[in-house]
Amino acid sequence: MMTVREETEELERRTLAPWAARAAESRGRAYPEEECPLRTIFQRDRDRVIHCKSFRRLKTKTQVFLSPQGDHYRTRLTHTLEVSQIARTIARALRLNEDLTEAIALAHDLGHTPFGHAGERALGSLGHFKHYRQSLRVVDRLEKEGQGLNLSWEVRNGVVCHTEGTQPATAEGRIVRIADRIAYINHDIDDAVRAGVMREGDIPRDISEQLGDSKTRRITSLIHSVVNSSGDGVIQMAPGDFEAYEALHKFMHQAVYKNEYAKSEERKVPHIMESLYNYFLDPERLPEYMQRIAGEDGAETASMDYVAGMSDLYAVKTYSDLFIPKAWSQA
Repeated sequence: MMTVREETEELERRTLAPWAARAAESRGRAYPEEECPLRTIFQRDRDRVIHCKSFRRLKTKTQVFLSPQGDHYRTRLTHTLEVSQIARTIARALRLNEDLTEAIALAHDLGHTPFGHAGERALGSLGHFKHYRQSLRVVDRLEKEGQGLNLSWEVRNGVVCHTEGTQPATAEGRIVRIADRIAYINHDIDDAVRAGVMREGDIPRDISEQLGDSKTRRITSLIHSVVNSSGDGVIQMAPGDFEAYEALHKFMHQAVYKNEYAKSEERKVPHIMESLYNYFLDPERLPEYMQRIAGEDGAETASMDYVAGMSDLYAVKTYSDLFIPKAWSQA
C-alpha cells in the first residue's frame, strides 16, 4: 500500500506538465533524511520555512517605506505572501509544481536586511553582501542556531537565483523570479499612493492602457500575460507587456524609489548599520551560536549575519541601547 506522500508523487507524475519539477525526482538534500509518509520533499521545505525564526522576523522588516505611520503598508512578510500567491496562481495554471513554487517564494527574502534595500546597500558597502545570497545562507547555515534547514536542492537554487544573474534551474524558480517583480511593482504603487507620494493617475497613460489602470487590473493582466506566453519551461511575459512593465519600473524609480520625501529617513540607515556591524565584530558580543559561526566563518561574516538578520525594530532598539545616552537619576 502506498503512503500519502507516494500517492501525491504519483499524482504529480500523471498530471504535471512534462517540464515541471517532480518531488520524487528531486536532487535531494545535502544531508539525507528519512522520507515523511505524508508530505513530499517540497511540502516539507515549505513547512520548514514557515516555522523558522527568519520568516517571522519578516513582519517587522521594511519593504519600501521606512517606519511608515499606518498598519496597511507592506512589510517584507506581506510582500512575501503576495509573491507566493501570484507565483502559485501561475504555477497552477501552467501545471507546474505548486508546492515547490510556494517553498521558493516563502524563502526568497529570508536574508533581507532591516531597512529594506537601504540596509542592503549599507552592508554591501562594508563587504560583499547581496540579500539573495544571504537568503541561501540563512537556510543553509544560520537557521536553527547554526544547523540550517537542510532544504532540497531545487528550493535552494530557486532562492539564490530569484533576483539577478543566472536563471533558476526549474520552471518553478523562474515563476517566483517573475512573480516577485509583478508583486513589488504593484504593491509599491499602492503604498506610494497611500503615502501621498504619487497618484494612480500619475502613471503614464500608455502604460495604463497596456497593463490596466489599477493594482488589481495590472496584476491580473501580468499574470495572464505570463500564463499565455509561457511554455516548454520558458516563463515570460508577452513582449508588449514586458515593455510596459519595464517602462513602469523606470517611472517608479524616479517617482518613488528616488523620491526625496519618501526616502528621507534612509539617510540615517548607513550610520546605524555600520555602527552595529563594527560593534558586533567582537564575537564575545554575539549570541553563543553566532560565536561558533564567528570561529568557523570569521568575525566579519558573523557580524554581517547577525546585523542582516535583525528586524527594523530590533536594529533601532539595539543601536539606541548601545549608542544613545540614557537619562539617569541620583538617589
